[in-house]
Amino acid sequence: MKKKMMMLAVAAMVTTSVSAQNALEDSKTFDNWYIGINGGVSSRLKPNDAFFSNVNPHAGLRLGRYWTPVVGWAVEGDFFFRDKAFDASDQNGLKALNVDLLCTLNLSNWFGGYKGEPRPFEIVAVGGLGWNYIFKSKTSHKDDLVSKLGLDFTFNLGEAKAWQIYLEPAIDFNLTSQGPVQFNVNQSALQVSVGINYKFGNSNGTHNFKRAQLRDQGEIDDLNARINELRGENDKKDVRIARDIRRIAELEDSLAAAKNVKPTVVKNVVTKVVNNNVLQPTVIFGLGKSTVDAAQMASVAMIAKYMKNHPESRILIKGYASPEGNPELNQKLSEARAASVKNALVSRYGIPESRLTTQGMGATDELFDEIDFNRVATFTDLSK
Repeated sequence: MKKKMMMLAVAAMVTTSVSAQNALEDSKTFDNWYIGINGGVSSRLKPNDAFFSNVNPHAGLRLGRYWTPVVGWAVEGDFFFRDKAFDASDQNGLKALNVDLLCTLNLSNWFGGYKGEPRPFEIVAVGGLGWNYIFKSKTSHKDDLVSKLGLDFTFNLGEAKAWQIYLEPAIDFNLTSQGPVQFNVNQSALQVSVGINYKFGNSNGTHNFKRAQLRDQGEIDDLNARINELRGENDKKDVRIARDIRRIAELEDSLAAAKNVKPTVVKNVVTKVVNNNVLQPTVIFGLGKSTVDAAQMASVAMIAKYMKNHPESRILIKGYASPEGNPELNQKLSEARAASVKNALVSRYGIPESRLTTQGMGATDELFDEIDFNRVATFTDLSK
């Protein structure tokens, strides 16, 4: 018993040490539970007993929880179907039942630290106390205090490490079969089991413990500074919003006052119309081009129709280039564009050449806001 109390004390110290070294996310009440089944054989360890000829089969269920990556507990029910070398039961089939409360100690995580997820292979120590019941005992003695000590050689499987397969050699002691509580090898058995456990899903989205994301003080200070900066920006926005609300209220008052003012009727207003001699149609050219595209012939046709409807009109064709490129080249390009439009009016629509004048204006970006629109030819009626 003293040995077991020392083991429990060591386990508590290990829990504290590992928790201090590896900050983990909080484990909620229903996190890190598992359930499993196992089966195997056992044989009495009493000297002079034939070990292999006295093998007894058994099967069990285990329900447990990991408190930390190192320490956990489990409740195990173990059913024995034969009692060779013990010969304690007259029951057919099921001979005895052990119910144990076990402490588990993950030695791999104790000595190697928890890496954020289980290792593919781990060694886990198990030990605890339990109760043994013999069905149809041959004597009046059928309830005993028992103890189990063993090692689990565990393999963690699957991408999520949710499954465990383990091989467990253990020694079962019957502590009270010979009177006072004692660890007597003559009242013990070697038990070898193979088991499989399934770990239920946790609130952290995994089937195991998860490390918490820690931040150093410098990073925390930077985040606080950023938070204060954003708060300052929000305060400034609140000031602007309040100012805009006041301005909206003032404008609404002005609008209401304006609605109450009767309109003034102005009589005998003389409107002077200023004639503009610049005609609306334009011919747009491609970059570096001086030929009139088919899509632009509609504008040329409109000018031809205008000139036929106004025989007195004389048209000045101004060619322009956009400001990209060499100024001398742009000057020649603007002259070529004006001449190209003139040729189209003369050759296609029969406009007399004497009524047409061309002028190259060079490069400009002042006719239109869109740069591409400045590669253009315009029309001015000189007779107005």
